[in-house]
Amino acid sequence: MKNTLKVLFALIVIIIISVVVLLIQHDKQNKTSDSGGNNTVQEKEKSDQQKAEELAEKMKPKIEEDLHEMDIHQFIKDITFKKGVTISPMGYIIVKGYVNDEPEKFNFSASLKYRTNEISSMSYSYELSIRFRDWGKYKDEPELKENFLKSLPKKEREQYLKDIGEKE
Repeated sequence: MKNTLKVLFALIVIIIISVVVLLIQHDKQNKTSDSGGNNTVQEKEKSDQQKAEELAEKMKPKIEEDLHEMDIHQFIKDITFKKGVTISPMGYIIVKGYVNDEPEKFNFSASLKYRTNEISSMSYSYELSIRFRDWGKYKDEPELKENFLKSLPKKEREQYLKDIGEKE
């Protein structure tokens, strides 16, 4: 019985100490935000975002150039960039967009390096990436293209062949 009371008393003391520490910490946070320290951090983030937006605008022609370079079949009719950019935890600026007014099907993403003003990497949706595929590289293995085309439903196969300029 005495051991049970000791354990119960110890738990009550721990709970009281925890509550007091949390109240003190909460009070300190309120004082920090009242003094304007929190606003300074938000202003810095805002300026980083503005810098990212400016770099993205500057790099959009280069992104378009890279997309057209990948587009060996001249599939791309127009390129649309989504509004706003994001800054990844690694510091890359991510610009997203799509081609031919098909945001769900033909989208892309470009990662920009802020300090060097260059494109670090580009990623494409599957549908867009297959429009960039150079089947000429597989002329020794024509069955690869045939198997790929057979895997598509008829309507998609016809559209794909139109997109890469092999069918009117």
